[in-house]
Amino acid sequence: MKSLLDKLHTPTWLFWLLIAILVLRIPTFFEPYAYGDEMIYLTLGEAIRQGIPLYKGVHDNKPPLLYILAAIAGSLFWFKIILTIWCLVTIYLFGRLTATLYPKNSRLQKIAVIIFSILTTIPLLEGNIANAEIFMIGLTIAAFIILLSKRASNKNLLLAGILFSAATLFKVPAMFDIPVIIFYWLITSKINKKSIIKISRKALFITIGLAAPIFLTFVWYFLRGAFKEYLIAAFLQNVGYLSSWRPEDVQKSFLIRNTPLLARAGVVTAGVFILYLKRKRLSKQFIFLTLWLLFSLFAVTLSERPYPHYLIQSVPATSILLAMFFTLKTIEQVLVIIPLFIFSFVPYFYNFWYYPTLPYYERFVKYINGKVSSESFANSFNKNTTRNYKVADFIVQSTSPEDKVFVWGDTATIYALSKRFPPIKYIADYHVRDFYSIESLVRSLTSNPPRLIIMLPDSGTPIDLYFFVRENYVLIEEIDGAEIWSPVTI
Repeated sequence: MKSLLDKLHTPTWLFWLLIAILVLRIPTFFEPYAYGDEMIYLTLGEAIRQGIPLYKGVHDNKPPLLYILAAIAGSLFWFKIILTIWCLVTIYLFGRLTATLYPKNSRLQKIAVIIFSILTTIPLLEGNIANAEIFMIGLTIAAFIILLSKRASNKNLLLAGILFSAATLFKVPAMFDIPVIIFYWLITSKINKKSIIKISRKALFITIGLAAPIFLTFVWYFLRGAFKEYLIAAFLQNVGYLSSWRPEDVQKSFLIRNTPLLARAGVVTAGVFILYLKRKRLSKQFIFLTLWLLFSLFAVTLSERPYPHYLIQSVPATSILLAMFFTLKTIEQVLVIIPLFIFSFVPYFYNFWYYPTLPYYERFVKYINGKVSSESFANSFNKNTTRNYKVADFIVQSTSPEDKVFVWGDTATIYALSKRFPPIKYIADYHVRDFYSIESLVRSLTSNPPRLIIMLPDSGTPIDLYFFVRENYVLIEEIDGAEIWSPVTI
């Protein structure tokens, strides 16, 4: 084993840390179909498996790589397995990056990697969930390893750009990590005509690497007849997320509506300027990590939505900065408090949610010890979990795979479990409300009536949909408050 670890450049302590993280991730293999975003990913993944074109035949507002991974997985269990393997590789890569930045400080490396491993694993920031952030940071870390430790050849620059592109194809905010390396070069280089040309060349090749895979996806969806839908859903529609947590500001002018966004951009600009002014007194590591933190936090706060998994994009830089605070014996041990304060301020100011960690592991231990029933365990993730399983079982038994069903309610769980699809491309009620309309929905259901309609309780059924269902369908089953309707003519 020792020789294998040496070949992989893996210290023994890192190997045992990876084993510990693997153990901490075992409870994720037992999670039920419950978390909303994962259900959407799995539903779109199943659509890929069934040949339904993404964006044109089924909708969500992220680029395709996450859905492709869900398609490869085919089930929540295998999705969690892929997530676990990916995270272990990401931790290994993060160890390599930390060693690249601080090759002679093994204590700093250990502390940074331990902090990173814990924060990307435990439920606190949804490290147990297969969200895009946890996949994209591994690709960003790999790109930075190449750019900081390899010769700046055209090949290496292109490869780094491709890695950034892959990260972006998981989620667009990953693109905001790219300016980090550009400004790092500008700040740490002696500015003259020759250095500007050199940096411009490097930036050009990174940009080519970034653009090429994204362009290929445009070509792919153009050939599939879904270019417009792909461009809007995966890229342009995300612009609407900017400040979307403040719907009351929609009617205000662009400048007023986006003042908070511009203020955050101002903070980043000021931070870059200060780093440039103080560059001779600061280490290259401090400059790089502070830049990384600033730009990642800008990406984290784009929509001002308080979802904890957004913060995972800032975890790599934060982990090393924390390790610097605990290990360095220079002025930067004090200076590092400034970027760490900024990181701490963001979740406080925007009231980011968090998920308890200890109860998560406690209920798993009780479950495997037989002290908690399967139903209670499942419902501890979502109170409607067992109901959704029952409804999905009924759908599977009552329909054929090609039949369409329609679920009204804020859940894609039933689609993911039953592997059935609606007659429209939207799989959640907020998709219909945000990107379609109730009137269009009723017209679609009229022209292409589904085999079953499921009305979930407390889902705020619109009046037009309510009358459509009662005029054209008959109630055939009720499961824990969920009404299942079948066409009158069948």
